[in-house]
Amino acid sequence: MPEHTVIAVPRESAPGETRVALTPDTVRRLVSDDIQVRVEGGAGLRASFSDDAYREAGAVVVDGPEGLEDADVWLRVHPPRDRKDLGRHEIDLMREGALTLGLLRPADSEELLDRLARRGITALALELLPRITRAQRMDVLSAMSTVAGYKAVVIAADTLGKIFPLLMTAAGTLAPAHVLVLGAGVAGLQAIATARRLGAVVEAFDVRPAVKEQVESLGATFVEAEEEEEAEAVVGGETAAGYAEQLSEREQEAEHRLLARHVAKADVVITTALVPGKPAPLLITEEMVRGMRPGSTIVDLAAEAGGNCELTRAGETVERHGVVIHGPIDLPARVPVHASQMYSKNLQALLGHLLVDGEIRIDLDDEITGAICVTHAGEVRYGR
Repeated sequence: MPEHTVIAVPRESAPGETRVALTPDTVRRLVSDDIQVRVEGGAGLRASFSDDAYREAGAVVVDGPEGLEDADVWLRVHPPRDRKDLGRHEIDLMREGALTLGLLRPADSEELLDRLARRGITALALELLPRITRAQRMDVLSAMSTVAGYKAVVIAADTLGKIFPLLMTAAGTLAPAHVLVLGAGVAGLQAIATARRLGAVVEAFDVRPAVKEQVESLGATFVEAEEEEEAEAVVGGETAAGYAEQLSEREQEAEHRLLARHVAKADVVITTALVPGKPAPLLITEEMVRGMRPGSTIVDLAAEAGGNCELTRAGETVERHGVVIHGPIDLPARVPVHASQMYSKNLQALLGHLLVDGEIRIDLDDEITGAICVTHAGEVRYGR
């Protein structure tokens, strides 16, 4: 039996990634006689956390990923990658039987899961955490959506040629910007709150009528159909996980008619609608974009899943019909300090769930552990 459990924090190698899986503050809470934390040198620099800060928190800082090879647990943000600079895959750095936790995107890479299984790695995919009360403190997706919703408004405000709040000046009165938020999940609600703080007039739409109270509590107007037939068509349900259900073709047509009127009036549209495991629903057609005022802005937070706007290009900013359309991916990486702090606390909560007397216990019958375990004991469990 090892004297202690070794937790490894590698430097993220994905292009553009600035976050780190554990911050010094969380390391301080984890380190004990039973737990050692090893951090690859420079892992936190892009999130403003120095190697000295990790040492002061009790971590062992190692020169490169090779110093992590005998770790029991690997904490990361992105999935392991093939490293040309190392001449091998990051999975091959892990000892057989180790545990790794991160946003592993299991639906996107069957090859990655096979490689993890062949190595005997137990892999926990954080995006699969069930939306239950016990798992709230571990909910990485909600934490990152909070950051993305905030940053989307900042991007829009920086792009728009208008000031967000109502201003009365010696040169006259400046009307406030009008912001439309599509989708009132975590990202959408944070976008609403941020736009309101900046002084914009905000409307929000969601097919789930249950979120109306939340939208209005933030000072926004909830968009509702004016005609009875249209109203029946655009009201949808939600899944057991709390996501909006996909609409039928008839419902989508009614939704588009309703949204077209409000999109045309908006200076900024922020879209956040996602359906787990499926392409993002199309909410804004090219015809709607053509009807917007020149200089208006769309920030599509569903870009990586295909986009809520027909003209969105993932990872790009384009201008069509006089409208600037942002298709950002991995927005939380643009706010690395707080995104890392939130992610780190989520991992701390999950580790608290898995650690028993300083040792990791994998209980596949547990509703949290079983739901997020994608490989274990040489087998791929995802999709079973």
